[in-house]
Amino acid sequence: MTEDVFKALADPTRRRILDELAERGGQSLFEICTRLATKHGLGLSRQAISQHLAVLESAGLVVSRRQGRYKFHDLDTDPLERILTRWLSPDSPENTS
Repeated sequence: MTEDVFKALADPTRRRILDELAERGGQSLFEICTRLATKHGLGLSRQAISQHLAVLESAGLVVSRRQGRYKFHDLDTDPLERILTRWLSPDSPENTS
């Protein structure tokens, strides 16, 4: 799973999506597309952003929830915290082998 996180973070567009979700969670695909276009000048299609969100969700960095006809996306920092703990915590189980 760690490899999926690094793969997801390797793309600058996905990092911008995470930045936007960190700033304001619970955004729909339309809101994310609008914010990326207005704040970052990214004119990507909704389908392209949706594919980026799927990669982020697969890596566990984004969680989605449906509410009526809309799907809302939130940042999940747990995968990042596990990576930090792995290398920054001297008594982590992964570091005691």
